[in-house]
Amino acid sequence: MTEAAAGQKIAGTRHPSLEMRGITKQFGAVVALSDVSLSVQPGSIHALLGENGAGKTTLMRIAFGMIAADAGSILRDGTLLTMRSPADAIAARIGMVHQQFSLIPAMTVAENVALGGKGLYRFDDIADRMRAVATMTGLSLNPRAKVASLTSAERQKLEIIRTLAHDATLLILDEPTTVLTERDTGELFEQLHVFVKTGRSVVLITHKLQNALSHADEVTVLRRGKLILNAPMSSATRESLTTAMLGTVLNDTPLARPAANRLHVVARVTAPAVEVFAGEILGVAALEGAAGPLLRLLAGRGQGPTADIPAPERTGFVPENRQDEAMIPDFSLAENIALRNAGQRRGLIDWKKVNEDASEVIRQFDVRAAGLEATARSLSGGNQQRFVLGRELGDNPSLLVLENPTQGLDVNAAAAVHERMRAARNAGTAIVFYSSDLDELAELCDRVVVIGGGRVFSSSPDAGEIGQLLLGIETAEHPIA
Repeated sequence: MTEAAAGQKIAGTRHPSLEMRGITKQFGAVVALSDVSLSVQPGSIHALLGENGAGKTTLMRIAFGMIAADAGSILRDGTLLTMRSPADAIAARIGMVHQQFSLIPAMTVAENVALGGKGLYRFDDIADRMRAVATMTGLSLNPRAKVASLTSAERQKLEIIRTLAHDATLLILDEPTTVLTERDTGELFEQLHVFVKTGRSVVLITHKLQNALSHADEVTVLRRGKLILNAPMSSATRESLTTAMLGTVLNDTPLARPAANRLHVVARVTAPAVEVFAGEILGVAALEGAAGPLLRLLAGRGQGPTADIPAPERTGFVPENRQDEAMIPDFSLAENIALRNAGQRRGLIDWKKVNEDASEVIRQFDVRAAGLEATARSLSGGNQQRFVLGRELGDNPSLLVLENPTQGLDVNAAAAVHERMRAARNAGTAIVFYSSDLDELAELCDRVVVIGGGRVFSSSPDAGEIGQLLLGIETAEHPIA
């Protein structure tokens, strides 16, 4: 740190819960943060916004002791801190819930809550802590349940409970609603408002502007590692935040939606009965976990029965869990490009061609990386997603299967993905697109199939109708199965 020694108290009457001054961080030739300052007030929800790669997560990882800043200082309730590791942050009662879950599925809820603590593990002590968190926030889970049995929403809840059980009074949440339904998202914010009413604070990293506008008290916007805006949320609008994040007003005008070539069936399954046509975007709406088997069957990656019309030889697949299923994090970007259609190719790898393809993906999809030798792990979540999408579209596939491809992306990056999807559809690619966002399905898709209550229904691309079918309220005249 560039200021006084850790532990020195700064004079004043009411101190910010967290203050970061002049934070600068560089990774090789990439400047991730340049002289960024942030001030989080007690009893507030502070939204931290910016497009992917803007530096949001890097800034909060510095606040949590995961990364050392090259310059700048961190103050907690007016006291200067030295952050050498997350242990220092935890000691300062700072907790962080990361975008990627860090739970151990084979262990119980209580055992996961105990991780990172000190002393002997005693179930009763952990259960008491969990009850205290539930009393304070309404967040509760069965301490004896196995994590492997929890839904994504419950796992997100567990991450927060674990952080609060270690006495955190400043909670950093990195994209906490990306795996949550609308109802779960509403419950989460209700609990966060209860949390901050006690004088505690929340830093909310999010790409969903409406969540920030509806629930945050203050906002900070970063763009390409630089501070663009610090303001009370009451003075912000969707347009002003979009302009601050992107430097321009986003053009949401959709490309023309041509009629699908109904004579050319690219893929078909009968259980459930679903056909995919060339030149269309077929949306899939489903309760959590229900869409996976169908999507993998269509993409030729499923276990068990094969599709009636197998996936074309050139089929792209972008899974929801990009880190575990779409890339090898410690491989370079060039090596990850070489994974395209892995298992189908034979012979030697043409590394010159691979490097050319990797360079083209980085250029066309605006992947912000230090170079071809940068590891996939070094990219931000949004850049990872753009990279995987670019790789899968690189050989102009006949069929492209996408699982929540805009999850965790900011508005600009999501719009870019949408444009790529439309362009591929217009060029004749058949696209099967699952999204947990019903409005996104309604905006992009030519047709939608809805998986609900063990049945599959055909729906128009209308968010209201899709939502009713998901809830078991049948509105379509002719269910597919």
